[in-house]
Order: sequence, then structure tokens, then C-alpha cells
Amino acid sequence: MAPGPKTGPALFLGLELATDQLRASIVDESLELVGVECVDFDTELPEYQTQGGIFTTPGDAYTTPVDMWVKALDFLLEKLTRNHDVTRIKSVGGCAQHALVWWKSTPIPSFPALDPRLPFHSQLPPNTFSLPNTPVAQDTSAHTHALALEALLGGPDIMAARVGTCANASLLAAQLLRVRESWTSDVWSRTGKIQLASQFLASMVVGEWVNMGESEACATGMWVHASAGASAQGAPGLGRWDEGVLEIVGGSREEGRRIRTWLGDVEVASGRKTAHISRYLCERYGFEPDTIVTPFTSDYLSSYLSLCPSPGDAVLSFGPMDTLLTPAQHYLPTRLYSLFPHPAQDASEKRRYIAMLSSRNADVPRALVRDMYTKSWSAFDRLVAIVPPGGSIGLDDKLFSFWLLQGDSYPLSHVKGIYRFETGIKVNEFRDLRANPRCLLESQVLSFRFRWSRMIATGVLGSNINRSRGNVAQTPGPTSPQGQNPRSNIASSLGLSFDPYDYSPLPARILVTGAAANFPSVANLAGDVFNAPVFMPSTQVDSAQVVPHRNAPAAGFPGRASLGGAYFARWIWGKERSSAIGGSSTGRGLGGFEEEIRRLHGKRWVASSGTPLRTNVNAPLGGNGGSGANSGTSTPYGHRSGLGSTVFVEEEEEEVEEMERAGGILASSVFAGGFADRDLGRDIGRMRTLTGSTLDTVTSSGSLGPSTAFTTPDLNAGTGSPGGGVGAVVPQTTTLTPVTALPTSDAEAQIGLAKVAEADVDAFMTYAAIVPEYCRLEGMLCKSLV
Repeated sequence: MAPGPKTGPALFLGLELATDQLRASIVDESLELVGVECVDFDTELPEYQTQGGIFTTPGDAYTTPVDMWVKALDFLLEKLTRNHDVTRIKSVGGCAQHALVWWKSTPIPSFPALDPRLPFHSQLPPNTFSLPNTPVAQDTSAHTHALALEALLGGPDIMAARVGTCANASLLAAQLLRVRESWTSDVWSRTGKIQLASQFLASMVVGEWVNMGESEACATGMWVHASAGASAQGAPGLGRWDEGVLEIVGGSREEGRRIRTWLGDVEVASGRKTAHISRYLCERYGFEPDTIVTPFTSDYLSSYLSLCPSPGDAVLSFGPMDTLLTPAQHYLPTRLYSLFPHPAQDASEKRRYIAMLSSRNADVPRALVRDMYTKSWSAFDRLVAIVPPGGSIGLDDKLFSFWLLQGDSYPLSHVKGIYRFETGIKVNEFRDLRANPRCLLESQVLSFRFRWSRMIATGVLGSNINRSRGNVAQTPGPTSPQGQNPRSNIASSLGLSFDPYDYSPLPARILVTGAAANFPSVANLAGDVFNAPVFMPSTQVDSAQVVPHRNAPAAGFPGRASLGGAYFARWIWGKERSSAIGGSSTGRGLGGFEEEIRRLHGKRWVASSGTPLRTNVNAPLGGNGGSGANSGTSTPYGHRSGLGSTVFVEEEEEEVEEMERAGGILASSVFAGGFADRDLGRDIGRMRTLTGSTLDTVTSSGSLGPSTAFTTPDLNAGTGSPGGGVGAVVPQTTTLTPVTALPTSDAEAQIGLAKVAEADVDAFMTYAAIVPEYCRLEGMLCKSLV
């Protein structure tokens, strides 16, 4: 890409240290995308021999070399300088994956002095870090240590009330405890400071130590958040590190104090600049000395910011760890969810929070089921689309499966294994193998549906949030002659604490991200289970047309987390400029983050006469980023042998085609690339996007090379037998056909969202009938009754 003009309007840079790439997105004052750069760890830094940016072992360990991040930052800054005028960048924001950086005590207490004549990598060699390969978010090797910590604190309820979260393997406290107990003593003794990856990246940009933000401190398992109770303005209170937890983690009071010095202070106010860019970056790469650096945060919170969710929305992200995030009004920590202060709010605002539900059993089970029962993501998507809800047509013989391959958080923290149930009885395998992909996805989405209902009952989201997507008065439900709400009678009769047939407490919109959401069947399933329209960032919709089965965006497309960093940088810059002009410390005329971002999007929309946001910069128009068989190769579950997988999946694909020919549950339901739901009792007018063929040219044991390009299925195929007779199906070459945008209102289109699935109350009622049995079976697993 040729460098842009050397003069022009202000630009804003967002950095994202992801698992597999280091990404950068650049936007202008109106939030229009003007630049995208990235460094792919596997391909551009092959000397580290990572897969998907990480090292894996047959166990639960997932690590990555910190030295690789340092070298990637050199590469990325060189690309930015070569292709863009960095003097126009007025503010820098950023985020990173959840990981720790262990600094040796040598360069402490000041950040290492850097020579602008040399790159980062030559001045920060691997021996700068006491733990060269650090665990990443997918790592679950500290799960038992997290459970031990939880037990010492009195159980999940007491721990959540004390430090805002219960046990999970990603807790910084659990990671520290594991290093102290399981690693050699020299790692602990040589350490002088620890930083989250986001702090590390920010420190590299600023050139001095950057404190942790409170949003991330609340996820460490060691921070006591002080909510604003007495302050009328909702000003943040003074939180603190929990000395008791630090003592447990360190093994003694002295070591606990040492950990406290490693962690440093926590920055409670997030709505202001952190510092200016380092002298090193100014002299070596040409940035302006007055460039603002904003607080950096976690990648999942930055992605959340990029979507500007409204009250009543839910952000459902599919990836190595599935998450569901939603705005919360109160700080009411329980074991049912994690709770974070909003990472972009001013000190004068009323305190806002983000509630999160998460599941570690996400991409790994999906990739494993694909390998076991199909040979491609297109076949996986097709099976999910054509198998009826619950795996069968009948009302009383629904199928359920729980793929709990990794240690998860409450209530499944002690459960591991693969569990299948038919008619309420545990079985080793379903009689119809084709039900496995759909039952897996249903289990994953229904889990969020169930946990959402339990979360909303706590009042953490506010008592006046309902389907109208705003703060409006709740309408009381009808009451029985005895004064009791009939809905409570329904819930009680089903053995639940909520009415599964009542969708008013559920999200008004589902905003989806992640590669799995590119599957039409998955997007539709999310809309059915929550009875809500499903929206996807238009950047992802367009990226999916190029590479539909990778969590990383296609070349030229921005990552959502890096966009969130750029949006945050733009917001802080606007506040700082308004403050300088108007003399206000908070920025005159600017609202909260979401309000200001929507205002800027709306202003651009009007000025451009309704032109959608640019989704890419010099991206390829089409193509295929790979077969899809390689997605998930970084999991600890290796591919099966080529012969076994080929024979098995060929038989399975023949069963799918036979099912279509024979009638059965699929009679007359597949036509012209679409799927009519009339056989499942739904509205025939509601069409489903469906791949035209279940076959792919590359098996799950295939090579790492790309498969054939996208091809248009022959809709007239299948009329000739191998011998020329009638009735045989002729295989066609195709790959996953991703979601496409449906008609979308201007309100969503102007902020970069596209509708990919509609709500369907009939489908919702079908799943509502399944919820009680799902909850019963999950409860049996949690109590170790099966």
C-alpha cells in the first residue's frame, strides 16, 4: 500500500495483540476506516514455530513466547510507517489477549531505556523475561489451583462477594499460584514485575510502566472493587488489592507484599489519557510527541466497545472461549457471572458495568465434532441446518449432549467429559450420528440462555430493561385471583426459577462475532433460542465471504478489538480537545462513550448521504483462505488418520444425501440453496441460508494448503446415477457458504451492523419446551449424578 498524503485530518490508531496476530486499525475523525495492518505470527515469524500463535501440548497448557510479541511490534510499526503518515495519528488506543508478562528484576523499577537507533527486539531479548513462554487465555493448566483458591476463600459465593469473581483458569491469582507451586523457584525469585499483556503493550508505546485498569483488575481474583454507593455523581470509590488473597497466592505475608509491588497501582478512572507516546517511537518512527495514548484493555472488552451495544443487547462472541457480554447497571457480584467496570467511562458519569458469561468449551468441541462426524465446515453447517431442533421431530425424544473437554467455571467447574442423553437416559452415542453437530451447538447456546435467565433474576442488569431496548417502565404481568403471577406458577411447575416461555427478559438484540457466527445455521440458532434478531458487524460479514472459517479477519479487514481501541482513542482525543477549548476537565458537550460514538456515526451517515461504513482497505474481492479443515489445529486434540477419517466421513456424507432423497424428516425441504422450515412446524416463508453441497475437497486430515476456490453448486445435480440412472446424487465441490446480510434498518447500518438472522417466536417456543429437560440434565452433571 502506498503511503497516504502527508497532510490531512487527524487519524486514530487502535492496536490489538491477539492470539495469532498483532493488528492495527486506523480511523479518521468520523470513524471511517482508512488503514489496516497486521503481523501474522505463524507466517511472518516462522522461527518461533507456533500454531495459531501458540504452543500446545497434549495436556491443558497453551503458551506463547513473549519475545515473539516484541519482534512483531517492530514489524507492525515498520508497516505503519511505510504505508501511512503517522504524524497525523493524534491518539493511540489498544487491547490485548488475556496473558501475563513476567519481567526480570534487572530493569526494574524504571522501564528499560531504549535507543531509537535499534529495534525493540534487539534491546529486549528473551532473557529480559523470567518466564519466556507465558500461558494464554486458552490455557487451563491452572484450573485446579483456581479451585483450591476458591475453597480456601470459603467457596464460590464467598469468593465472588469478596473479589467479584469465582474460580476459573484464567484468573491471574491462579496463574501466580501455579507458577509458585509448579515451576522452578528461579522463575519466582528472578521476577521483578508482572503485567497483563494489555499493560505490556501500552508500556511499549508509552515508554514507561503503565498501570492496570480496574476493568482488568476485577478479573484477577485479587481486587476488591469499591462501588460508588455514597456519591451522588456515582464517582468511583477506592478499590484495593486483597491482602488475604495475596498472602494465599504468595504462600506468606512477605511474599504477598512482594506480589503487591509486582502488580503496581490500579487506574480507576478510565475516561482520560494515560500519557503521551514515547520519545523512542517519535524519534525512530516519526510519531508526533503530543500523540495521546489512552488506557489499554482486554480484547473482549475492546470488541464490545466497537459494537456500541444498547441496554438490553447481548454481545455473543464465538471463539476459543465463547462469551456473552451485556450492559449492567449495578455492581452485584455473584458466582453466576463475571462483572467488570465499564472500560470507557468518565469520572463524572454514573458507574456502569459489563456482565459476562463465558464457556471454555467452545471452538475445541466444535472442531472435534467436525472431525468426528463430517469432513468440512460446510457439511457441519448443513447437518446443523437440516436436523430438527433437539435432534428429532418428536416432542418427547429430544437429544442432548454436553462436550466438557476443558475445566470450566461455575457451575461446571468440577465436570469433565462427553455426555449424551436420549429420552433422558445417558448413552455412549446417539443412534443417529447426524444429530451430533446440532446437539453440540444447541447445548452451547442453551447454556447461555439458561444462565442469562439466572443472571437477570439477580437484578444486576437493572429492573427496567426489557425487549424495547431501553429504560422504560415495566408492565406488570397478569395476576391470578389469588394475586399470584401465573408465570411464577409455570416456572414452579417446571422446576425452574424462570418461565422459559417468557421472552420479555431476554436480550432485544444479539450482536454476534467470531468465526462460528459465520455459519448460517449458528446465526439462526442464536436467534431462535433467544427469539431476537441477530446482527453481525459488517466488517465480519464481508470478511466471511473471503475466509469464512477463521477467527482472524481476512487480509485488509480490521479486527473488531483493534477497531474498539481506535474508537476509544477518538473518544479520549475529543474529550481532551473539548477540555482544552472549553476549560472543562471532562470535555464540554461530549456524552458517554457509546453516545458519542453513535453521534459520530450518525453525523458521518448524514454527511455521506447514507453510505455504509467502509469494511476493508485494499482487501481481496473473493477467494478462500483455506479448506477449513485446518481450523482448530491448535487444539490438543489431533486429527485422526487420513484413512479412517476419509472412510467415515464419506459414509456420513452419503447418509446426508440419502436422507434428502428418502424424504423422512427432510422431505421437500432442500431447494435452490435454501431451507424451508415447514417440516419443523415453522413458517414456510422463513428461509435459511444453506450450502448447496455437503462435500468439500479437503478432508480433516488434509494438507495445510488451500482448497479449491468457492464454486457455485449445480442445483440440477443429483439427477443421474453412477451408471446414468435416475436418483443418484452427484457430489459437487464447494466450501462453507457464509452468512449474508438481510435488509437492515438505518439505525443499525450507520454504526456498521448488518442483520443476519430474524427472530422466530415459533422456533423459540420449540426451544422453550426443551429448556426444562436441559436444565435438569445439567443439574445432574453438576451434582455428579451421571
